[in-house]
Amino acid sequence: MMTLIALAITVAYGYSTAVTFGLEGKGFFWELATLIDLMLLGHWIEMKSVMNASGALDELARLMPSTAHKLTEGGDTKEVKIADLEAGDRVLIKPGEKIPADGKVTEGSSHVNESMLTGESKPVKKQKDDEVVGGAINEQGSLQIEVKKVGEEAYLSRVIGMVKAAQETKSKTQNLADKAAGWLFYISLGAGLITLVVWLVLGEEFDFALERMVTVMIIACPHALGLAMPLVTAISTSLAAKNGLLIRNRTAFERARKVTMVIFDKTGTLTAGDFGVKTYKSLLEEFTDEDVLRLTAAVEQKSEHPIATGIMKKAKEEELDFSEANDYENITGEGVKASVDGRQVMVVSPGYLKKHKLEVSSEIKEEGVETLVFLLVDDSVAGYLKLADEVRDSSQTAVSALQKAGIKVLMATGDNKAAAKAVSAELGLDGYHAEVLPEDKQTIIKEAQEKGEVVVMTGDGVNDAPALAQADIGVAIGSGTDVAAETADIVLVNSDPTDLSAMIAFGKATYQKMIQNLFWATAYNAIALPLATGFIPKLMVSPALGAVLMSLSTIVVAVNAQLLKKKLKGD
Repeated sequence: MMTLIALAITVAYGYSTAVTFGLEGKGFFWELATLIDLMLLGHWIEMKSVMNASGALDELARLMPSTAHKLTEGGDTKEVKIADLEAGDRVLIKPGEKIPADGKVTEGSSHVNESMLTGESKPVKKQKDDEVVGGAINEQGSLQIEVKKVGEEAYLSRVIGMVKAAQETKSKTQNLADKAAGWLFYISLGAGLITLVVWLVLGEEFDFALERMVTVMIIACPHALGLAMPLVTAISTSLAAKNGLLIRNRTAFERARKVTMVIFDKTGTLTAGDFGVKTYKSLLEEFTDEDVLRLTAAVEQKSEHPIATGIMKKAKEEELDFSEANDYENITGEGVKASVDGRQVMVVSPGYLKKHKLEVSSEIKEEGVETLVFLLVDDSVAGYLKLADEVRDSSQTAVSALQKAGIKVLMATGDNKAAAKAVSAELGLDGYHAEVLPEDKQTIIKEAQEKGEVVVMTGDGVNDAPALAQADIGVAIGSGTDVAAETADIVLVNSDPTDLSAMIAFGKATYQKMIQNLFWATAYNAIALPLATGFIPKLMVSPALGAVLMSLSTIVVAVNAQLLKKKLKGD
């Protein structure tokens, strides 16, 4: 982009120097000094805008403290550099300090502010066995943590890496701008030479013709056009990261403007994912009700599913002791199984019983938003548990916003029909699919796409990998450290449905800013180039004024890109 400017300045300086040493004509030293000053001023303003765009990344990088209080074997603390921490080290975090690394709480209880990492403004309570993320702020009590991940494996490092990768990725729109800037260079160079030749043929002095050529080259510099896309890309990606939207695929993100259908997962997305055990009962005489809860907890202790979390919470409340589970295996979309005290124990959905023709009393059924799971011991139905999960307060807001934008909102869940129907009715969804396996979701999306729908799919990034890959935009739902959903285009850190509606709106706003900047950059050249040639009587501009106009177009593009900040969540 600077080649035209460098060429114009070099030609003008060379000619002016020749005039100084005897060539007949008019020197441009004064005009050149003014031109260079104006160019540098415009370039400084442009670079300041670019630096502001990457400011969010710098803020993320500054979140990590420089030192940590490492606990020694004797129980004392030793101040060490963050770079010296290793997995397995124990660290003390005092009130008001930043957490130095990803880890698990081993002692203490406190509220932790993760707003700069996840966009969630409300402090999160942390106690023993809870995971914490490096960079978050410990607000109240002291915490002792065991370091789990450091360096490039840490959550914050991965977030920064993902954002940098996204900023460096060029979308189709940006590639178009790059090509346009390339062609404009050759057009400008040609226009400058033609202007010089035409004025000489018309009988004008060489210094006048040269001045016109220099002005054309300066005005036509594709600075604004080259800056139009990268600046919007940098700002949008950084802003999104600060608000819990991690963009991995720029093209998919900009495709948000075309979305016609959103398919939500249910558990942990439209619902809070905070399951509470309401009922647990034995169906075999050899097991008590307490045995049912104990065996279920033994199998679920290694699972991270919200249902497992609810079961473990109940087991802790009842202060139950349970055996270690071995040979743990996940049955995709249907449950889990393991070996407990030498017996095969499974925790499965009603769909598993139906599939394997295992019968239970018709009185055992789900009501409303309840979720029913069965305990199988050596292939016999030993008992059941009923859990309840409430619909998020923000789900209605998200669904209404999407529907207001003309987008169809559906739900696809592996949960039972009764629970799915209750959630769908409460939120006023356009439809739902219940008791579906992850691979069934892929089929649902494919069928919708064949009908012309542009589909966003939300999932956990692991079980829903086929569906995420199939969707036009795959969105991984996962809070905290679960951001490595390789098949997803975008990761919503907070698992909040309003973030999805915000992402779609922000994607549209980003694309609009790109088009606006493309318009400003090209419209400027279309108007300014003829003025620079001097072929339009009484509307001739000087090289210095050409520099002002070129710098002004760059500033307009930069300021317009910065206005994107107001488009995210109405900020």
